[in-house]
Amino acid sequence: MPRDTHDRDPRYDILFEPMQIGPVTAKNRFYQVPHCTGMGHLRPRTLAEMRRVKAEGGWGVVCTEYNSIHPSSDDLPTPSAALWNDSDIRAHRLMTDAVHEHGALAGAELWYGGHRTANLMTREVSMDLQSVPNAVGHPFQTRAMDRTDIRNLRRWHRNAALRARDAGFDIVYVYCTHTYLLSNFLNPRINTRGDEYGGRLENRTRLIRELIEDTKEAVGDRCAVAVRWAADEQVGKDGQPIHGERREMFEMMAELPDLWDINIADYSLEMGVSRFIKEGSLEPYMDFVKSMTTKPVVTVGRFTSPDAMVSQIRRGVVDFIGAARPSIADPFLPKKIEEGDLSAIRECIGCNICYSGDSTGTPIRCTQNPTMGEEWRKGWHPERIEPAGSDSSVLIVGAGPAGLEAARALGQRGYRVMLAEATTELGGRVSRESALPGMSEYARVRDYRLQQLQEMVNVEVFLDSRMGVEEVMEVGADHVAIATGARWRRDRYNGEVYVDIAAPGSEPLILTPDDIMAGRMPEGDVLVYDEDGYYMGGVIAEALVANGNAVTLASPSESVSEWAGKTSERWRVRRHLAGMGVRFALAQELTLFDGKTATLADVFSGENTTLDVAAVVMVTARAPVDALYQDLMTSVEGDADRLPFTLKRIGDCEAPAIVAAATYAGHRYARELDNAPDPDEPLKHDRVDVGETPEGAHLREE
Repeated sequence: MPRDTHDRDPRYDILFEPMQIGPVTAKNRFYQVPHCTGMGHLRPRTLAEMRRVKAEGGWGVVCTEYNSIHPSSDDLPTPSAALWNDSDIRAHRLMTDAVHEHGALAGAELWYGGHRTANLMTREVSMDLQSVPNAVGHPFQTRAMDRTDIRNLRRWHRNAALRARDAGFDIVYVYCTHTYLLSNFLNPRINTRGDEYGGRLENRTRLIRELIEDTKEAVGDRCAVAVRWAADEQVGKDGQPIHGERREMFEMMAELPDLWDINIADYSLEMGVSRFIKEGSLEPYMDFVKSMTTKPVVTVGRFTSPDAMVSQIRRGVVDFIGAARPSIADPFLPKKIEEGDLSAIRECIGCNICYSGDSTGTPIRCTQNPTMGEEWRKGWHPERIEPAGSDSSVLIVGAGPAGLEAARALGQRGYRVMLAEATTELGGRVSRESALPGMSEYARVRDYRLQQLQEMVNVEVFLDSRMGVEEVMEVGADHVAIATGARWRRDRYNGEVYVDIAAPGSEPLILTPDDIMAGRMPEGDVLVYDEDGYYMGGVIAEALVANGNAVTLASPSESVSEWAGKTSERWRVRRHLAGMGVRFALAQELTLFDGKTATLADVFSGENTTLDVAAVVMVTARAPVDALYQDLMTSVEGDADRLPFTLKRIGDCEAPAIVAAATYAGHRYARELDNAPDPDEPLKHDRVDVGETPEGAHLREE
């Protein structure tokens, strides 16, 4: 049960002080900065409810994502928010009204993409300082802006600010970072214009200053005006900022806005995964900011520790604790600190699965918080859950991420739960993977759930309890969930079937990540063959280098860890591995290995090359460990209705996937036990309902 506010540790009182931001006041120092969601203008109800839950969770400021100010700044397939017309005002009202219900301020970030947008939906021509190629790989170029374009941009920005005000936002942003249009005006290497908007520092900052003034004039004393600003000019080594002219620029504008939202040039550090970037990583870039302005300052740092938060404030680094990912992992993080319930915090693990949703144009999800993105369409709340629909008992076999989350959520609902684990360690794959290089924070998936289970008298945990058909039957549970996970395969999938790569008549040393995680290390040169494309190939290669092996990483992809580009870590993975001496063989399919020589085929030409190695580690696909499920079904000749309990596979046992899919599967099982949705109408669509055609006729082909 939630605790009273008076249980809060007095050390954290400073986090709950009200803070003035120009004409508005935030109730505390917890500031959810603008972050993308994969929802945007396409899914306004989904977006509004997700933000509402954060306000309910205690965030003093809740910002929406970047808002396009004009159709010539269209980011689809990444769905931004928009402030183009009155329809957008009504859509945003869903969010601002919901956020205000809980006493939080609502913020809107105004945005123009420039050479980062190709306008694939609107087919408008994008503008930038020059005619330059699209920065994210589309075969389009921008139009060079003239003075008329700049005047139009100012008008569009002002109109968007007015719409933001009318939509109920309390804070309106001028957004001049992340290599979008306004940041290009500030860049001395890009902005070589010969007019009053280019050349000298005063000229390059002119448009930003004008937009701040325009926005303030538009919103009056109804809204605060914030500026999102990069503290450094160029990407340097981590923690070693290259400020360039940023200090001088900042000093010129230090008192103009009502709040400074500070980030940095290197987005892969600002949004860095926990493999490489730890809590509070932006502090070295902040050394001059607070000394130059009297206005409040916010920055991010994947903060989950209240002690780290207090330290940043007391040392004068920031005034607000900014967060995107921690607010996704636990929307109730502020309230749990306020109520002294620190053990209940779901700490962000820095996996960036949330960011992958934006990368794929789909609603965000979270490894730690399976309710993220489901608040509206499924009615899931991160802290509340329907009470048990019966006095049934549940047996869960397997204590990996799916089993642990199912047990936790079922225990919260009030069911009698038995969690049986075949080994002596709980956590399954997250326990094994968190021991790999850089992966330690993945253990938070296990630790949060174990902490919750320890407080539930209705949940029993049994270690070293391998279950067979007889054992399951003897338990006498009303419901049984099989969460026995998956294991890595030693073969590969060629697009049609699984094929063995061992040469006929040979017995080569072919290992999997499971072998490496179990401590079975090869000797000599090793080939890591990665068809998975996410983090596993890279961390296995790193573990082998640490073991003293010479490693080559091969993949049929043209990129190292290709899918990890969707979590903003691909570039860092390749640089990190190259720095360790790992060699790469890209666009190569592994076809044969005889124990001494691996044969690789070029995916384009089919030409073969060979590589002398002593062992191969296959990072390809995983096989569900579902023997118990199959045995139970066989015991009743495939007719599940003959079993004395309901039976279901969950997580990797049903379909191997990412850890976030496993926690989601466990949570969904718990939510839907005795409360299953209509299978013929399983999901609400957040879209415009076009209604019936005239006179109730149905659409049909003529």
